[in-house]
Amino acid sequence: MKKILALLLALCMVFALAACGESKAPEQPAESPAAETPAEAPAETPAEEPAEKTDMRVAMITDYGDITDQSFNQTTYEACKAYCEENGVDFTYFKPAGDTTADRVAMVEKAVDEDYNVVVMPGFAFAGTIAEVQDEYPEVKFIALDVSEFDIMSAFENEKDAHLASNVYSAVYQEELCGYMAGYAAVKMGYKHLGFLGGMAVPAVVRYGFGFVQGADAAAKELGIENEVAVEYVYGNQFFGDADITAYMDTWYGEKGVEVVFACGGGIFTSAAEAAAKVDGKIIGVDVDQASVIDSNYGEGMTVTSAMKGLAATVKHMLSEVAAGNFANYGGKVENLGLVSGDDAALNYVQLPLESTVWNDGFTQDNYKELVKAMFDGTVTVESISDASAMPEHSITVTDYGNIK
Repeated sequence: MKKILALLLALCMVFALAACGESKAPEQPAESPAAETPAEAPAETPAEEPAEKTDMRVAMITDYGDITDQSFNQTTYEACKAYCEENGVDFTYFKPAGDTTADRVAMVEKAVDEDYNVVVMPGFAFAGTIAEVQDEYPEVKFIALDVSEFDIMSAFENEKDAHLASNVYSAVYQEELCGYMAGYAAVKMGYKHLGFLGGMAVPAVVRYGFGFVQGADAAAKELGIENEVAVEYVYGNQFFGDADITAYMDTWYGEKGVEVVFACGGGIFTSAAEAAAKVDGKIIGVDVDQASVIDSNYGEGMTVTSAMKGLAATVKHMLSEVAAGNFANYGGKVENLGLVSGDDAALNYVQLPLESTVWNDGFTQDNYKELVKAMFDGTVTVESISDASAMPEHSITVTDYGNIK
């Protein structure tokens, strides 16, 4: 009997303790000074910010290349990743199975299915994707790079349906300006036999190339050597290097005596660099500062300069604006980014790298800054041409070979 009473007593104590635990749990928020004191409520705001940021989930989708292309895709990927890691935002990327709009749309669908609500898309190839998905996913914010309004409108089968939705923002760049800078710098530095190797003759690449020709022509005129400067001009018709394009570049650097090639088009620079390495030739990089990549893999000092556009700056700015709730200020717009300062060249969305460019007595860093100021002020003007058949007027010798393939 004593054992039974003891057991009953023990059970009563357990239930009592459990009941105490349950009764205290809901009381905890009421005991919080912040909850009880309205004057202290604003102190909760910083604590709530991380929760709001985690609501933003970012996905990037690659275009023709992948995140190791050492150019457009890689720069976009690294900028997205850096921002998201710094701000506690979920991030991933998707690589389409093939090079079609259907493949890219499938990756957008996959991203949305996995609850990503901000999708970053680099490259004009996403025009068709935007046309298909912008209305299908109105709650998703799409950030595109280098997709022009013309590209998007042209992607619609019915012209009457063509539109840009309020959940889409695209940044395009004035590539002709940094192309001009690169061509001007090359001739001023003493190079007289130049080459332009474009990826495909799409508007952005054409603007780079024709800006390059205009810059080389202007520098040659200033130096009075128009008859001595020549530009070999060709498109590989793809955004990656291969044996055929390398062989073509071998001919340029070897038989033709080309000194420096502006390799403009994703991974196609590899073919130019492989050929340059055999004869101590030079390269001009594109989109980002490619000096570290090219020089470390193909030869120290190979990269003369790079014609850059602010991909990373655009990505980080737009993601921060989304996080701040300001996307409505950008949605439905295509911004054409170029020069924003004549005094600080590093602030511009198109520029040459100050640190890695191989400045010399013919073209110093100060000379570059003077050029940028003149371009910003309008003293120096550059024609923006997107039509591959409309080569700008020039006094130097330009030989256009069309496509390698």
